[in-house]
This record gives sequence, structure tokens and C-alpha cells, in this order.
Amino acid sequence: MAGTASPGLVWVLIEYRGAWPPNGFDGLDLDPEVKALVVSAARAEHARILLVRRPGPRRRLGPSSWAVLRHQGPGMYQQLWGGWEKDEDLAGIVSALASPGDPGLPPVILVCAHGQHDACCAVRGRPVGRALSERWPELVWECSHVGGDRFAANAVIAPDGVYYGGLDAESSVTTIEAHLAGRIHAGFLRGYTDLLPPEQAALVAVLGRFGPAGRHDYEVTETLGEGEHWRIHIIGRPPHPAHIDVELRARRTPLRQLTCRALAEGSVVVYEPTSVRTSSSPQRGSESSD
Repeated sequence: MAGTASPGLVWVLIEYRGAWPPNGFDGLDLDPEVKALVVSAARAEHARILLVRRPGPRRRLGPSSWAVLRHQGPGMYQQLWGGWEKDEDLAGIVSALASPGDPGLPPVILVCAHGQHDACCAVRGRPVGRALSERWPELVWECSHVGGDRFAANAVIAPDGVYYGGLDAESSVTTIEAHLAGRIHAGFLRGYTDLLPPEQAALVAVLGRFGPAGRHDYEVTETLGEGEHWRIHIIGRPPHPAHIDVELRARRTPLRQLTCRALAEGSVVVYEPTSVRTSSSPQRGSESSD
């Protein structure tokens, strides 16, 4: 599971209370011109468009919400929120994507529950969404496909850009509670969306070796790959180790059914840590944990 967070620093959330088509926003029956404007603006910002709704019974009346969430750097998160009733109201997303957002807002907790894309996401995701919304009702949304259906239930913390997978109702509450307290654990972590897959896997290995840490307590400073072998250098803030070298081996899994709806078997690349060691400098290693 480590190293499977989909890359991205900008999210567009659109509350939609009707049925979600398998391809999400692209499949909605909206004004074509407005839809094209939103898609074009999102692509220009490399933003991901997700449909969202509150867990539980669907609210039918009143305006729906949209949001642009942006991760601009360590601890630099911005959000802009708006509302829409008519299709043309969604054009506000275009200007929001080109504008600075509001800092300091609490993160959004997204739980994939996109049953039309993959039944596993709905079966496993909806109980997680309900459990989390009982604890943090203002923060939690069900969302459309985020990737990695085989790891359902999946949760994404945005704009932090942190993916969790393999959750159930109980583990999701303890995992998100720790995250919000600045203690990210390795156990259900898929990765950070601002890192490459091998970097994500290396950081998960570091958290597993040295214990939980805050979102920006570690920084990847060097990534070297040759064939199936990777070497990642990570620096940490006190009280964490200052310099850590992680070595990984990339391998492709055997063919298997990757999702509930998969019509054919597939294979993916996984990154297995072979060594996690601290060092006094980026070049010299010691205290190996192989």
C-alpha cells in the first residue's frame, strides 16, 4: 500500500447530491460550456475534480457547495469555498483556481464511497464516512474515485495531501484523530501526494522505523534510482533523526484482480524497503535496520 497516493496539490470539490456516474464529474449532465470551463481551468492548475456529499441521508434542499483546496508548501494550505444552485454558478470555480485562498482553515476529510466506480468503495467507504462524520461532522465528506480501489476504505486529508487506505470504522477514527493531532502513523498510510511513489514508500518506512511524526517533520532531499533499486535521503526535524537513508527495491506484483469491477487481471509496481539507516551526514550511514 505504501507509495500509492495519487499525485496532486490542488483539489476541486463539487457537492452533488444526485447519483454519481462511474466517471464522476465528467459524466454529469451539466451545461456543456460551464463544464468545459471548469475542466479546462482545473487542468491548467493540475487540479483534481472530485464530487462530494455529506455521509448519511442525502439533503435535497438548499444550495450545494464547491471548494478549491490548495497545498502550496509545508504548512501552506489554502481554501476557497462557494455555493451553487444553477450550473452557471460553478463558473466561480474558475476564478477561485486563479485566486489565493484562505489560510488556517481546518482540513477536509474525504472518504471514497464511489459505488458506481467500484462497489468496494461504497461497501467499505460508507461505514467509515459515517463513523468519521459522527466525530467531525463539519470536516467529513464522501467523495468520488480517488484511486486505489483495492485499498478501500480510502480516506484523503486535503489540502494536506495525505492518503490512508485499508480503513474500517474503528481504525479510521483513531487514524484521523492521530493525524489531526500531528502524529501520522505508518500503519494505514498510503503516502503523501507531493512525493513520488518511491519517496512515499521510503517515508512510510521511516515512520514505521522511528514512530509517528507530523506532516512536515520529515523532508525528502535526494532521490536516486537505478533499475529496480532506489536510494532516498530524508532529513528530520528534532526530536526525529536528522539524516536517514532508505534503500528500496521495486518489483512488479503477479497478475491479479485489482478492483471489484476489473474485467481483467492487472499488475502494479510496489516498493519494498531493504534498509533504513540513520547517518551523521547525507553520505555516511550507520545504525542499520535491514
